[in-house]
Amino acid sequence: ALFGIWSVSALTSLPGLAVSPISEDLARIFPAATELEIQMLTTLPSLLIIPFILLAGYISDRVGYIRLLYIGLSLFLLSGILYFVCGNIDQLLVVSAMLGVGAGIIVPLSTALVSKFFVGEERTRQYGYVSAITNIALVVATAVTGWLADIQWRLPFLVYLLPLVSILLVPAMNRNAKRLNNSAEEQVSLQSGGTVHYKRLYKYMFYYLFITYLVMVVSINLPFLLGHYGYDSAVSGTVTSLFFLAMMLPGLFINRILALLGRNVLYWALFLIALGLLDVFLNSSMIFVVIGCIAAGFGYGMAQPYIYDRASLLASPGRVTYVMALVMVMNYVAIVVSPFVVEAVQWLFGMTGDRSPFLLNAIAAALALAALLLRKSVFSKH
Repeated sequence: ALFGIWSVSALTSLPGLAVSPISEDLARIFPAATELEIQMLTTLPSLLIIPFILLAGYISDRVGYIRLLYIGLSLFLLSGILYFVCGNIDQLLVVSAMLGVGAGIIVPLSTALVSKFFVGEERTRQYGYVSAITNIALVVATAVTGWLADIQWRLPFLVYLLPLVSILLVPAMNRNAKRLNNSAEEQVSLQSGGTVHYKRLYKYMFYYLFITYLVMVVSINLPFLLGHYGYDSAVSGTVTSLFFLAMMLPGLFINRILALLGRNVLYWALFLIALGLLDVFLNSSMIFVVIGCIAAGFGYGMAQPYIYDRASLLASPGRVTYVMALVMVMNYVAIVVSPFVVEAVQWLFGMTGDRSPFLLNAIAAALALAALLLRKSVFSKH
């Protein structure tokens, strides 16, 4: 059952990933396809994930999370199979849409399952593992799809067949869920009148949206910055991988971090993000760029599992999936809007160049940290 939960978590980072290394090949294989259509193969799953995360969270208590998990995994797996028989760009777009629907259904379940099976420090530890697995799966899958793309253009879609592993493990999750007594539900610390404590939940949602927006500048702008310094795509890919590995690391020992920092972990996360992004802006030396990316990734990796854990306590047991859906959708909203917001902020302040987004986001992180320190009561409860 535990391996099943971990496997579902690994799937959430995969949508759209297989298309990136074969974009140029698709333009050659389907010459009638427009550049926009090829780009949509990557973005369409993420766009559809957002509404279906919310839908899955809303109907989970009516449909049942095991049944919903089967539906999401089956759609995900079916799309992976259909990618191998698509003969034109329109068919690929339809299958990509199906992939986004399936992924959107399982994303909130990937975190809600932890709260249904674990309590106390073990729940916090498992949220750390889930966060780590999501980030490491992204790194590994990126490397694997790039390698497979060099062999044959359809082979990267093999990663979309991984839901088969999760489907085979769902019965184990179901059996364990039925054997669980009500201790998990009894031990959930509710301060929400039996439903959802929206006032506190919104704080964690906005914080998660904000820090995801801040660190997206590494994924989006770092390749351009390193290209400006004369480095090739292989180097930028390596540095980006180190960034994601830094995100993964705190999840492996989140309880020790919380024992040291307590609720201050959210303030330290912002501090590390601000410091890391400022370091990337100030230095052209590769060693300092790497250090800055690692610092920003580590800060984000500290906050992510903590937010999952705190948010799961702000709802009655039957509404946990709904709450996690609201939290998880913030990640995908930030991914979609970040490029547009960064460009708008650059235009607003009349700044250009590949380095300016790092400075602007570092300043934004520092200002947010200062505001939170002046009002420490924002996260002082729960």
